[in-house]
Amino acid sequence: MGTIVISGTVVLVVLGFGNHIWWLAAVGVLFMYLQYGRDSSSASSSSGGSASGSSSSGGSAPASGPATYRAYRDRRDRQAKWERRYRRERPLESRRQGREQS
Repeated sequence: MGTIVISGTVVLVVLGFGNHIWWLAAVGVLFMYLQYGRDSSSASSSSGGSASGSSSSGGSAPASGPATYRAYRDRRDRQAKWERRYRRERPLESRRQGREQS
């Protein structure tokens, strides 16, 4: 995403030599990317990183800080709650799964 924004900005700057309005458009594109684009791409990469960390045993906290770890912990606790509920409501299925894994 960043490569597309930078190449688009370069094109707008080159066009700006003929018409200075294009320079304003380039500044607007950079501003929009810095304000909104980076946040959404970093959020998706951090959620992907914590999702892969939840499948591994003994995962550590993501590098982006305590807020992301708190979200990971909430997802993990919610998943554990659903698994306990499933085992409680369907004891035969949960027993059958245990036998297949061993």
